[in-house]
This record gives sequence, C-alpha cells and structure tokens, in this order.
Amino acid sequence: MKNIAGLMKQASQMQKKAEDMQAALEAAIIPGVSGAGMVSLTISGKGDLKSITIDPKLADPNEMEMLQDLIIAAYADASRKMEAIKAEEMQKLTGGLNLPAGMKLPF
Repeated sequence: MKNIAGLMKQASQMQKKAEDMQAALEAAIIPGVSGAGMVSLTISGKGDLKSITIDPKLADPNEMEMLQDLIIAAYADASRKMEAIKAEEMQKLTGGLNLPAGMKLPF
C-alpha cells in the first residue's frame, strides 16, 4: 500500500508541474520570421497571433500573393518553434519517461 500512496503522490506532483508548465507555455511569446526578415510576427503559446511587422517594400498591391505567403510562412515558423518548446518542456517534466507513441500529457 505504501507504494501506491507514493505513486499517487508522485502523480499529483507531476500533474501540478504539468499545469504550471502549461501556464508558462501559454504565456510565452514565440517569434516567427520569413522572407529573410521581411515579415516577422509573434504568437502566444496558445498559437494566438500577437503582433506582425511587414517590411514596407512588400506593400505593393501587385505583390499581395507573395505577402500573404510570407505571412503564412512566418506563422508556420513560429508554430514549429512553439511545438519544439512544448516537446522540450514535456521531456523535462517526464524525466525521460518513454511514453507510448501518441500519448501527450496534458496538451
């Protein structure tokens, strides 16, 4: 019974750490860049777009498609960074546990 109580305590502690980590990640601001810096933006850890900066040279009405593509690419860049940060933090949290494929704790 002592082992079960110990496991429950560890699970409770891990859950608290996971909640704290998730709150910290949601508060994080992650940059994304495309077009050699001509478009840059930031997103929150939740993926919400927070800011965007566009080089004035891209404000040509004839180049709107390229501008749209660069915005999408910058957002994708920030999203990849966000996922990498989440994976790294989860690795720290689980202490190297080998979780089954596809199992994600709390996110």
